[in-house]
Amino acid sequence: MFSVNEIEAAHRLVTRAMSPTPQYAWPQLGERAGAEVWVKHENHTPTGSFKVRGACTFIDWLVRTRPESPGIITATRGNHGQGQARAATAAGRRAVIYMPHGNSVEKNAAMKSFGAELVEFGHDFDEAKEEVLRVAEQEGLTFVPPFHEELVRGVSTYAYELLTAAPDLDTLYVPVGCGSGICGCIAARDALGRDTKIVGVVSEQAQTVKLSVEAGRPVETNSARTFADGVAVRVPVKDALAIYGAGAERIVTVSEAQIAEAIRILYRDIHNLAEGAGAAALAALLNERDRMAGRKVAVILTGGNIDTDWFLKVMAGGVPVP
Repeated sequence: MFSVNEIEAAHRLVTRAMSPTPQYAWPQLGERAGAEVWVKHENHTPTGSFKVRGACTFIDWLVRTRPESPGIITATRGNHGQGQARAATAAGRRAVIYMPHGNSVEKNAAMKSFGAELVEFGHDFDEAKEEVLRVAEQEGLTFVPPFHEELVRGVSTYAYELLTAAPDLDTLYVPVGCGSGICGCIAARDALGRDTKIVGVVSEQAQTVKLSVEAGRPVETNSARTFADGVAVRVPVKDALAIYGAGAERIVTVSEAQIAEAIRILYRDIHNLAEGAGAAALAALLNERDRMAGRKVAVILTGGNIDTDWFLKVMAGGVPVP
């Protein structure tokens, strides 16, 4: 997808707006997994999620190529919207963000604090996205899709940091929603010439990515009812599928209970907060403990933006129901 020079240029751009995030090999997690386990801490960005990286590159592209645009409009469950709002308002542009009814109260508050104009619409992300497509032109705003080359180039910088710090990783686990994260990992791996296998992770309650890879074509699902809202997608992105369908080692599923347990483990073992999607990669690794025994592996902690009520329920041993 990108050359090393293109990713390094994106990294220079991203790191003007935020510091690189750390990656650590945690012995506590290694004992559980029977492997050397690295965590890439995208929960340590200014918005608590990896999405801010793609926002930096997308808004830079917008300002350069469409200077007349007054701003952006997009749909989100929260993390994408926070990043876009932060970058757009910093560039002096409007940021109109749609999210479904019943979305995370705390993610909504965070988006508003970054300057977003919030609109609730629909029952899930995909319905909100369809409405954004309808109103974008009449609002005179640039539509930010869930998947775009500039988003992926920005997101690829976290994998660039990780694979530069740990070049001999055997396997990297990453959650998959619309696909910018896993495609960024594939892009960085290929540009750097690494042999790392990349495993995508989805919830059992939101399997459009896995079903699409297995079928070799987009397969929509009727629902995506998971508390891991970063992977709560019913409709796969065709362009992303073309990349991860060819570049990922495999796509695996984890249960809602396994995601909740991974949140508890991350908090108790290494005192890091993870939202549902952010813990999915560790859940998958622990599911494949025997397969990964003795290897050097990494999980992407993609975000830590979990609402208080859900976090308290998880830490009490429960599983949130969206």
